[in-house]
Amino acid sequence: MTLGKFSIGVGDRFAHQAKAQLEACVLAQEAGIEVIPVWNKSNREHLIIGSEPSATRAAADAAIKSLGWTNPYFCDADHINLTTVDRFLAPCDFFTIDVADYIGKPAEETSIDAFVSRHSEVVGVINLEGAEPDIEITPDLLRDTAAKFLFAVQEAGKIYRKIEAAKGMGRFIPEVSMDETDSAQTPAELLIILAAVADEGISIQTIAPKFSGRFNKGVDYVGDVAQFAREMALDMAAIRYAVTHYGLPVNLKLSVHSGSDKFSIYPAIHESMKKFSTGVHLKTAGTTWLEEITGLAEAGGDGLALAKEIYAEAFDHRAELCVPYATVIDIDPEKLPSPTGVSGWSSEQYTSALRNDPSSPQYNPSFRQLLHVGFKIAAKMGRRYLDLLEASEAVIARNVTENLYDRHIAPVFLGLEK
Repeated sequence: MTLGKFSIGVGDRFAHQAKAQLEACVLAQEAGIEVIPVWNKSNREHLIIGSEPSATRAAADAAIKSLGWTNPYFCDADHINLTTVDRFLAPCDFFTIDVADYIGKPAEETSIDAFVSRHSEVVGVINLEGAEPDIEITPDLLRDTAAKFLFAVQEAGKIYRKIEAAKGMGRFIPEVSMDETDSAQTPAELLIILAAVADEGISIQTIAPKFSGRFNKGVDYVGDVAQFAREMALDMAAIRYAVTHYGLPVNLKLSVHSGSDKFSIYPAIHESMKKFSTGVHLKTAGTTWLEEITGLAEAGGDGLALAKEIYAEAFDHRAELCVPYATVIDIDPEKLPSPTGVSGWSSEQYTSALRNDPSSPQYNPSFRQLLHVGFKIAAKMGRRYLDLLEASEAVIARNVTENLYDRHIAPVFLGLEK
């Protein structure tokens, strides 16, 4: 089972937009490229929604059948670990193995010693073809990186072997995720991590490092775009080096856990892919939920009323909603409109504040981020929310497809301006 060169991870928290998401991949195919859809949903999201991974699979399968999609597609057990993987084993064929919680926990000293001895070949100056500058790995850096990451990679190996025992060798796509941690990994650290991954026998096809800058939920990248571009080029070069020297899968590529809508770095991603003749796996995650709210507001009537109610509830419970996402949101309380004010908004006022269009004077990133983490409010509404999704399907589907294709697929994979 092999992941194609270009792939996109799409979140569908309420399992209603799979067809609209797939329509974006159909548009990509009509434009001349194959973009493989991967439906992802984490254990935390399933717990909040009260859903099962089998529902994600059922929605994806129904969309595939409806549109006659003949290319590959996958369902991702997103950010799983040993304690959460079991419920995903049957319905999923893509596994994002999240080891962020283990980073910094030291492996046994004998394991670190053995790893350092086994990989003395990386000590020195390494020219990563196609990227500058050269990287230098000192004996201290090798040992320090092993001390920080080796235990995490060993835990990834345990999870991988559990999945392999259940699914069979080569019958799933493995990803190792290290993005939800405090500090970015350097290209030198990534190369050492990949050597450890190879030692563990993990046939990863994607790896998600943490890049510098802020990847906040639902809004654009905050950081030095030029620095990101340099990091991406070096990381892609490090992956190519590791594939050659450590026998990792030839289609191994970066996974960019974008947190949605990182428009300013999309040109850098596209240029790096062209330079290294490689692909990426782009996870857009929760934008679909925001497109549902946008569509409801745009539909007017009961849909707009419900969108206003969801915001009012999110505003009242903003402290508890924000806690799980504290490291990936930057909400300015002073910029949040009052629910009373929002209750008088028109459809255009609501959608203009919510839609991620920095050129619009009405766009409100704090409003958008609060709604991004507020899907728990809609989940508690149950059928009331879902019935309005279905009643407004046409306008929501249009928003979902246009957003995914025009604002994500086209700039990243085709190099077109959004």
